Amino acid sequence: MGFSLRLACAAAVGVLSVAPLHAQRTTPSTYAITNARLVPVSGPAIERGTIVIRNGLIAALGTSVAVPADARVIDGNGLTVYPGLIDAFSTFGLPAPTGGGGGGFGGGGQAAAAAGGSNSNYPSGIRPENRAVDQVKPNPDAFASARGAGITAALTAPGNGVMRGQSALINLAGEDPFGLVVKSPVAQHIGFSGSGGGYPGSLMGVITSIRQLFLDAQRYRELQAAYARNPRGMRRPDMDPSLEALLPALARQQPVVMAANSQREIERALTIAKEFNLQLIIAGGSEAHLVADRLKAENVAVLFSTNFPRRTAAPAADADPDPIRLLRQRAEAPAVPAKLQAAGVRMAFQSGGISNWADWLGNARRAVEAGLSADHALRAMTLGSAEILGAADRVGSLEPGKIANLTVTRGDLFAADTRVTQVFVDGEAYDVPAPSAAAGGPGAGRPGATGTWMLEVELDGQNQFVTLALRQEGESLVGFYQGGFGSGEIVHGQIQADGSFRFTALLTLHSTSEEAVFTGTWRGELFQGAVSIIGHDGGRFAGTRGASY
Repeated sequence: MGFSLRLACAAAVGVLSVAPLHAQRTTPSTYAITNARLVPVSGPAIERGTIVIRNGLIAALGTSVAVPADARVIDGNGLTVYPGLIDAFSTFGLPAPTGGGGGGFGGGGQAAAAAGGSNSNYPSGIRPENRAVDQVKPNPDAFASARGAGITAALTAPGNGVMRGQSALINLAGEDPFGLVVKSPVAQHIGFSGSGGGYPGSLMGVITSIRQLFLDAQRYRELQAAYARNPRGMRRPDMDPSLEALLPALARQQPVVMAANSQREIERALTIAKEFNLQLIIAGGSEAHLVADRLKAENVAVLFSTNFPRRTAAPAADADPDPIRLLRQRAEAPAVPAKLQAAGVRMAFQSGGISNWADWLGNARRAVEAGLSADHALRAMTLGSAEILGAADRVGSLEPGKIANLTVTRGDLFAADTRVTQVFVDGEAYDVPAPSAAAGGPGAGRPGATGTWMLEVELDGQNQFVTLALRQEGESLVGFYQGGFGSGEIVHGQIQADGSFRFTALLTLHSTSEEAVFTGTWRGELFQGAVSIIGHDGGRFAGTRGASY
């Protein structure tokens, strides 16, 4: 082979060898967003400033930042720039579970490991050695949907089984699976649900299995340490990947996320964490406010689900009404974050398998209306989330040197009429199309009763003002209320073509919860009708439309 041919072959091999690396790091882009309101979260807002992005990182921000000559300039008049929002618990990019995956959060992991022939000594529902980073793949459609809600990064974890494995924090853009990863591993994940008919199949079995595995890991650590100190004359301990994977958690070098919603589950998680000196994080936490003092005292953070309970389908005409317990759970969900804030519990927001991405910001807005401060709500989606996940040195705030994950909105993030217009992920811009009227998000169903209505309600000798946020979906009404009679979700909402409507809400009346039925008519900008509660005199209401919902 001649020299020129050898040189050509070598060059070709060189091109092939660097192509995958080049694919995940495209030509650097420089952007400058000017005249925008910048909200760093780590410091005070900058009312009219410039932020510069270069090579995937935040290069500079402030009121007197020079625009680089090579920058693509975006006029930020009327725009607000936030750190990219973070979903603190998800299964983004992971394969869906196959048969027998068992209880929990969605997404897969254990079944995939079993199919691949794991060397674990434990059944498929107990695999702490599983790693999300080994399974994650880009999912352009799912990523784009989440970006439309302003989310730029997410914690992703195997979602079924008891000992589920180790999570990774990933960016929601890109074509290379390893290029997505911001941090791995982040935490060890545990669930309190069984494994779809496999072992363990009961709650008692789950608790026993978790404790036994940590006890085995403690003994494994002692044997490995003894052998490392003096291997002569001692039988070599068997290698166990499952127990090995728990050693960082036992050493408090890696947090343990336990998926727990009920008060009893959370208390069990706290007890296990105390027994084994684990750095615990609760995921879900729908009843976390009931143990808020203990969570604060033991410095346990909560990844609170914004997937608030709601009716998923219109009831049949002859269906019994939902029980008060369920109505109360729906009504109380938005107020839980404010109670955690009041107790000083660290908190991040997670999507919780949400089906409509409009609810991600919509339910955060409901939490603010129920008493959570807007600053705390923003931190729960940005810097507070990054701090809990151990990634605040790279994401979560607008600071020079951090990854250029940005969420750009027209309007304040928690205003009813705000829209995410653009996000940046790893310094690359992704436009967010305006929602269509048929999309089912904010603005869907217009023209109609969709909107925020300011009502005065006269009921049982009380006159109270109520804000009613509605979304019309065909003949159905969904939404929530906030005001003098408390706050909560409306249910059984129906509206006819002639503007007549009916819905039910759980109102706080004389310190008790009462199921109230609202009936009336909508005409243009007027909303009026009657309120009825069994055992009480009838009431009435009237109001006008405010901002859109």
